[in-house]
Amino acid sequence: MNVPTQSVGTSLSRRTMRTYILRRLIQTVVVLFLLSFVGYYLMNLMPGDPIDIMISSNPRMTSDDAARLRAYYGIDKPIYVRYWKWMTHIMSGDLGYSRTYRIPVVQILGPRLLNTFYLSAAALGLSLLVGIPIGIFSALKKGSRFDYFVNLFAFAGISIPSFFLGILLLILFARDLKWLPAGGTQTIGHTLSGFAVVGDRIKYLILPTLSLTAQQMAQYVRYMRSSMIETLHFDFIRTAKAKGLSRQRVLIVHALRNALIPVVTIVALSISFIFSGAVITETLFAYQGVGKLEYDAIIANDFNVAMTAFLITVGMVLLMNLLADILYAYLDPRITYK
Repeated sequence: MNVPTQSVGTSLSRRTMRTYILRRLIQTVVVLFLLSFVGYYLMNLMPGDPIDIMISSNPRMTSDDAARLRAYYGIDKPIYVRYWKWMTHIMSGDLGYSRTYRIPVVQILGPRLLNTFYLSAAALGLSLLVGIPIGIFSALKKGSRFDYFVNLFAFAGISIPSFFLGILLLILFARDLKWLPAGGTQTIGHTLSGFAVVGDRIKYLILPTLSLTAQQMAQYVRYMRSSMIETLHFDFIRTAKAKGLSRQRVLIVHALRNALIPVVTIVALSISFIFSGAVITETLFAYQGVGKLEYDAIIANDFNVAMTAFLITVGMVLLMNLLADILYAYLDPRITYK
């Protein structure tokens, strides 16, 4: 019995895609191991280990006591031995113990990840909802006053540092107008329930979300505009118009799908920060997310917390790169996995 050519092609395409994804996952794991070792090595170069901190807090501790403690905790062993011991604990699900908070790292990480997800998802969603349509409309109105106006604010959004914009927002809305809180994650000392809890969390999300959205939205506007302008000059767009297709169909079905290809990379990398946090913004607004947790852990030399946050950041970036490559092939059939 003959198998239809289309079925054979589809089967080969799926098998090729599975092979590609498996190969990329292996590469991701290898890169993750290498970067984790580099991060582990750099963290160990920081001055002061746990024993030094114990010595500074207990003047009665002798050098012999310090040597015994280093041997007990394995700090006197070579770096690669300590790294492998630490990595085996991570792979078994043991994230270690925070010396700053005096509790297991997993108990700290859960709520911080959730807070960062709320902040980053709100900023990303708002940036996409506003930036992509404005970029498309600006490309369709190329050379108009609206286009110049959009370009002006897009360049301003890209150029202005996020911490500077955050300070301006704090001065205007928190200090002068007193409309919004200056920092934090939720109101402390008040018993709230139901929708009051949601409203309270949203109130603390507004300023950091605006600070993150401005820069991301400007990037999406610029990338979407330039990609759409380039796509509209392709031959297949002129062919579609010559066939008598409606303007709406030409723009949505033919132009937009191809124009989204280069934008996918920027969006995919932005998604990676949903769980890695925005260090500067979260620190500026005292928002209790992963970014601020990582900053505080590095300052306090809290090794386990800092390394766990670093692994989350690296892992999300690598996975989002893989997702972007897969989306490329979906948006553009000319791209293969071979």
